[in-house]
Amino acid sequence: MSSKITFSAAFLSLALLAACAKEQPYPYRWVYAFGKNLSTEQGTQELLDIAKTCSEHGINGMALPGGVGEISLKSPEYVANLKKVAEFCGSHGVDVIPAMWSIGYGSGLDYDQNLAEGLPVTDALFVVKGGEARLGQDPPVSIANGGFEKIEDDFPAGFEPLAARGEVVFGDHEVVHEGRTALRFEVGGAYPEESALLAQTVMVHPGRCYRLSGWVKTEGIEKGGDVFPLIVKSREGRRLQYYIPKVESTGDWKRVDLGFNSLTCDSVIVAVGAPESKGGRFWIDDLVLEEVGLVNVLRRPGTPVVVKSDKDGTRYEEGADYQEITDPQLDFLFDHDDPAIRILPAGKIREGERLRVSWYHGMTIYYSQVPVCMSEPELYDFWRSNAKMLQETLSPRYYMLNMDEIRMGGTCEACRSRGISMAQMLGETINKQVELIHEVSPQATVFIWSDMLDPNHNAGTKAGGYMKDYYYHVNESFEGSWNYVPKDLVIVCWYHEKRDLSLPHFAGLGFRTMGGAYYDADNLDNVKDWLVSLDNTPGASGIMYCSWSNKFGLLGKFGDLVSQPRQ
Repeated sequence: MSSKITFSAAFLSLALLAACAKEQPYPYRWVYAFGKNLSTEQGTQELLDIAKTCSEHGINGMALPGGVGEISLKSPEYVANLKKVAEFCGSHGVDVIPAMWSIGYGSGLDYDQNLAEGLPVTDALFVVKGGEARLGQDPPVSIANGGFEKIEDDFPAGFEPLAARGEVVFGDHEVVHEGRTALRFEVGGAYPEESALLAQTVMVHPGRCYRLSGWVKTEGIEKGGDVFPLIVKSREGRRLQYYIPKVESTGDWKRVDLGFNSLTCDSVIVAVGAPESKGGRFWIDDLVLEEVGLVNVLRRPGTPVVVKSDKDGTRYEEGADYQEITDPQLDFLFDHDDPAIRILPAGKIREGERLRVSWYHGMTIYYSQVPVCMSEPELYDFWRSNAKMLQETLSPRYYMLNMDEIRMGGTCEACRSRGISMAQMLGETINKQVELIHEVSPQATVFIWSDMLDPNHNAGTKAGGYMKDYYYHVNESFEGSWNYVPKDLVIVCWYHEKRDLSLPHFAGLGFRTMGGAYYDADNLDNVKDWLVSLDNTPGASGIMYCSWSNKFGLLGKFGDLVSQPRQ
């Protein structure tokens, strides 16, 4: 009964605050100044221009991403320019809010790339020859008719047709990379993005790392979307890779390489899918699938490498039996060769010996996203030192945690050994972040993106109609994460279509909220929608102009609108 009384009192307090807020502008009227580089004079001037617009139109806060939370790694020019912007803002009534510490987008990788989250490879076969151990195919894998040379009834043999023959997929004997035939795909918008147009099921080994490569030529394909034409999925439909190679809208033949981990799969579906384009065409030729070794191997305490004998399981020692294992080209892409294991002459490993090797590797999601591990202590040590330096440099009243779109987590040894859910793990991470901020600024108010705490967005098993019991490369959902975070966080909701579900969700839990609005439209209709929803939400405290395409032309009008007293 007491918990119900406490909840009712909290909700009533938020309702009273909301009633008062309607008589005046929301206290937090901010802009998210994305895409501005403080290392350059141009980027600095653009931020000063944005700050000037803010001061002239009632906007009282500028959230500043772009690595400000890793200030210890920045050049003296960057720090000087940051101070310059902060001084201007301070003298014009605009708060500078560091927007920082993104797990999903790799905060800390510039400090140590090995902090990336890793997917496990288990007992891959290596064979020693000439003082080196290299991957042995176990078992060999291949794509049947990957060069599309064998055509039956105008369709490549070995592939299942999933689109109408002769309408989308064509064998082309004139435009080829090698051999006599390539496949041409005419894109007319008839198939939704990610729809498989043809597919082949390929046998693989669970817990191994693979590379799918091929050659692609394009003509008039619109850029955008979340899907590259080559897709790898489990039989149950789970995507195993999300990387989008850089291919021009119109361009000549280019090799593309996609890495994926087979997870628990003993077979995968390799498909050619529809890109997000209403027109154009593309060609694909010479598909190759191969198991790969230590590409993008991670070396930190939470991602151990194990080398053992295939014969009797004897574990060998790094530094005594073999040299330190690293990938000197570590970049989370799969377009380079895997490093060999160098055998030490005085060690126990013998020529011709078969080894079983286990490790963890990082991955790139979409164009460049590489998440970091939530369980590696070194990450928090790095953040602690930066919090101190940032407070000394700016002394901000507000901080914002960029804890959105965490698409990897819970898979490395550091995470798995904790034995807790992803919801708990995320909650503990956010609590640690808040503690680090309050160590240097006890009175600071902390804001956070909403999606990983919202069952209507990225934290639910059915959110958006696309969530299941996993989330991208995370093997479970974040359901319930909202129960593990501090109640004094201000939640910045940003899913426009779900705002009337998201805002009440957080208000009902006693959180204050803010609307992440605009999103590069040609008008302020989105903002007006948010204002209506915020006006009906107990604890609504503000609204923020968010542009991801450098569109700040409506910022002044936004400020004029949101600075009016709420009715």
